[in-house]
Amino acid sequence: MTTDPRTGMTILDEDTCWSLLSSARLARVAIAIAGDIEVFPVNIVVDDRTVVFRTGEGTKLAAAVIAPRVAVEADGADPATGRAWSVVVKGRAERLDRFADIYRAEDLTLPDWTGHPKQWFVRVYGDQIAGRSFETAPT
Repeated sequence: MTTDPRTGMTILDEDTCWSLLSSARLARVAIAIAGDIEVFPVNIVVDDRTVVFRTGEGTKLAAAVIAPRVAVEADGADPATGRAWSVVVKGRAERLDRFADIYRAEDLTLPDWTGHPKQWFVRVYGDQIAGRSFETAPT
């Protein structure tokens, strides 16, 4: 990891990025579809350096099938240390349709905050991951 002396922002290495992303439960998925970019909040879980989320019928699912290139972004803060972080993973989204993959996803600890039916799992295979950590401003 390196720190920019001008901003104090730390550029995170890949292992740290995955570790921080593993601590996140809420993220945003950005998808380019139909000539526009859509951003959706999703509950996530990291599984073997992939990101898994659950969704129902709609744009997120259609994008995973039609235009599977996505970005997943999550961030967090530690009030005790006064540091915050942000991680972005870019990669290929794939709707899980094999029973073995679905059963594995069902065994993951994947929260559902809305209670709406979400019968599909999507796994994002990241080929790029980047993150930053920085000191938060006093409030």
